[in-house]
Amino acid sequence: MSRKYEGLIILTSKNQEGSMDDLITAVSKDIEAAGAKVENINNMGRKDFAYTPRNIAGAHYVTYTVSGEPDCVSKIQEKLALNGSVYMNQFNRVA
Repeated sequence: MSRKYEGLIILTSKNQEGSMDDLITAVSKDIEAAGAKVENINNMGRKDFAYTPRNIAGAHYVTYTVSGEPDCVSKIQEKLALNGSVYMNQFNRVA
């Protein structure tokens, strides 16, 4: 049974070589490697934080719409935890 999820992933370019588009593509490959299908990617752009946690002034906000089995979200979050450019991620079930 495939379910649809929307994930907000906050990406930092700190210690990152290459463009932000390359990083967004790499994260989508990580999501697909975890067993989910990426349906839509929405780059919301760079936004500054209200305060500077971990000495980072701001980051890029990207939403991913994915579909997959119910356990795919935990697999995705495990993969994203290993990526140093992912500042934070949050997934919600859409349908």
